[in-house]
This record gives sequence, structure tokens and C-alpha cells, in this order.
Amino acid sequence: MHATAAHTTATRADLVIDGRRLSYLDFGGTGRPLVALHGHLSEGASFAPLARALGPGWRLTAPDQRGHGESDRAADYARAGYLADIEALLDHLGLDRVVLLGHSLGAVNAYQFAARHPERVSALINVEGAASLGLEGPNPFAFLLGRPYQAPTREALLAGLGPAGPYFADRLRENADGTWRLPFHPQDMYRSEDLVHGDHWADWTATDCPALLIHGSRGVIPAEQVLAMAERRPGTTPVELDADHLVPTTAPEAFAAAVTAFLATL
Repeated sequence: MHATAAHTTATRADLVIDGRRLSYLDFGGTGRPLVALHGHLSEGASFAPLARALGPGWRLTAPDQRGHGESDRAADYARAGYLADIEALLDHLGLDRVVLLGHSLGAVNAYQFAARHPERVSALINVEGAASLGLEGPNPFAFLLGRPYQAPTREALLAGLGPAGPYFADRLRENADGTWRLPFHPQDMYRSEDLVHGDHWADWTATDCPALLIHGSRGVIPAEQVLAMAERRPGTTPVELDADHLVPTTAPEAFAAAVTAFLATL
């Protein structure tokens, strides 16, 4: 759940969509465009190590998706809204065609966007994004419910977060009035998690551009589903890393190496 501080050369910029600010980091350069979508509770800055590893050959842009980081909260977190944000960002950046990378929530957003706009995605990198996310079982973000979104002081916010505090301690934001807040609203994340679940096989198999499927050995996609995702979608290369679900931040070097090797084949 940690996010690494942004690369020193990254530029933060915004676009406005229906009165709502969408903030993004542009890691610069004139290389080929790669747009990276983070997972729940994270933000674009989590891809700073990857941007450094890729070097000048690739220009990485990473938005803070709706309700995350420096982007404004949204009225809803349904699938269509996330996908519309991606389209608006690509249009804003003047990018006709990109490599689209996503982790977890971002991975589902990436392959669903590709399914609807195949002409705009030259390759996919899916990091721990299942094709079928069951609705059974408790919402994994239930631990956030009842936790404060903001508090008068940083210490008070950390205290209110309880055991979850250490995961977010380095990412708390200070508001203009001196109060402190989380980089997401707990209720938003709970709702967004509910709305990303479902059977997305049709979207995953809708495209045949080159795809890398990175999964952690201790990740959330069952082994049999990883195998099926690779077999049922042409052009898909599965790679297992010694990692948990939070691959980009808990195994950054192996993650960057896998992405770099895949991009070299394009």
C-alpha cells in the first residue's frame, strides 16, 4: 500500500473533467508513451522506480486515478467513469496510441479500456488484474470503514487509523487549513472495490495486442486462472514473480526487469 516518492524529474499537472480535477505525473522525456494505472489505495507516484528503470526510451505518465492522491473525489466509481478518465487523459496528452500498464484496479481498467478502444492500445501490461473477480466473501477494504478521512492534526489522523496507520503514514496530506487527510476516502475505496468485481473475461479476451501478465507467487489471482488467462487470450505472456499482490512496490526491481524485457520485444 506504500507509494514511493515521485521521481525528481516528474512534473505534476492536472486536467479538468466535468469540473473534477484529475492529477497526473509526467516523468518526462521524448521516448515512446507508456501510461501506468495504479491500484486501489495507491497513486501515480508508485511508478517512480519503474520510470527510472525504463530510462529515456520510454515516457511514463501516471495519473492519480479518481478519488486517489491529488485527484478529486468523484460522484461514482463505476467502471465507465474510470475508463472515461483514461480516454480524457490520452486526449489531453495528445496520445493516439500507448502501451497501457495497470496494477490491480488499474489492470482491470487497462484491459477494459483496451477492449473498448483497441486502436489506442498497442500493448497491455496486466499486473495482478484478474479476469474474474468473485463477489463472494467480505470486501477487503472493510477495515477502512469507520476510520477517519481527515483530522485536525497528523497525529490525530494516525491515531484514528489504528493498525492501518503505518501503511499510510508517509502519504498523508496536509490541507490548506492545517488539517490532515488521507490520499483517498475510505468509503470511496470500499465502494470502488465492490464495483470492480465481476466476470470480465469478455473484456480480457477482446483484444490480441501483445500482453504481459505479471502475477505474484503470493498474489490474488488463482494459479488456474492465470493459466486460463494466458491460454484464452492470444499474444499473452505470463510471468510469475516472487511477490505478493503489491508487486510494483514490494518487488520493484523484479517488476521493472519484467516490464523492461517485455517492452524490448515490441
